Amino acid sequence: MLIQQLLLQRLRQQRQGQLAPASSSSPPIQWGYLVSRPWFRRQVVQLLMLVAGVFSAAFGLKGFLLPNDFIDGGVTGISLLVNQLSGVSLSVLIVLINVPFIIMGYYQLGRVFAIKTLVTILGLALVLLVVSFPTPTQDKLLIAVFGGFFLGAGIGLAVRGGAVLDGTEVLAVYLSKKTPLSVGDIILCINLVIFAAAALLLSVETALYSILAYLSAAKTVDFIIEGIEEYTGVTIISSRSEAIRIMVTEQLGRGATVYAGKRGYGSHGHQNQGIDIVFTVVTRLEVTQLIDAIEIIDRQAFVVMHSVRDTRGGMVKKRPLH
Repeated sequence: MLIQQLLLQRLRQQRQGQLAPASSSSPPIQWGYLVSRPWFRRQVVQLLMLVAGVFSAAFGLKGFLLPNDFIDGGVTGISLLVNQLSGVSLSVLIVLINVPFIIMGYYQLGRVFAIKTLVTILGLALVLLVVSFPTPTQDKLLIAVFGGFFLGAGIGLAVRGGAVLDGTEVLAVYLSKKTPLSVGDIILCINLVIFAAAALLLSVETALYSILAYLSAAKTVDFIIEGIEEYTGVTIISSRSEAIRIMVTEQLGRGATVYAGKRGYGSHGHQNQGIDIVFTVVTRLEVTQLIDAIEIIDRQAFVVMHSVRDTRGGMVKKRPLH
């Protein structure tokens, strides 16, 4: 997008006489500068995630679930169920059933999201159509677990790349705004209907194995989206906040943010004195170490911890200590 904007601006300037036509002596567009920009690198990483997601999901479907008549939740599950009952190509079904959700995503989440999702789903359909995958095992338990794993990994990588391989999440976001139900509640209701239909139309055993595949896929999606290294945000309210800040930055090597606050109510009743509040983000393996250090500095410190889904910028990775 940035390269196209620069080229269009250059053409407009040429038409308006503000810029001489490009010649052998004209300075070329600095492609190296564009390639080195964080925006370009981010787009390349997202593209690689989408490609990896497409092949991982295709392997889960064609190498595990499809040959053994298992299904999954969401649009993928509906497509697999219709494929088992009608014999229509899975590639065609995945595209057709996702089209309404792509249109909905265009209005809900924007044009870039819709285009990425359309291209990704078309890529999945193409890979399912032309690429052959081996069937690693005939064990039904392994098929359900690893079929769900590879499918979930593909969906998670697609989400990290800025698209989706399953449109039910877009529908769930839309319905959550119109009803008192949450996104998770809506997705659960949709999947209950799909697995109930599988139990009636296929078999109870197939439905049970399919639920196992879905649970494996759902857990893998969470793992991929939230990241391998889970972070915990820690808010520390203490009268010895400066000592705690120094401990976090110097001993743990983590970044810390200090913001001003006021006590509202304490062990001695209503209070209204100012106090500095320390906030930091650590890995789950460092939580115990942090709490132990806080205990040594101030046993009365009030500590609040919560899970952090993702981080951007700042000093999250541990810096080397000297």
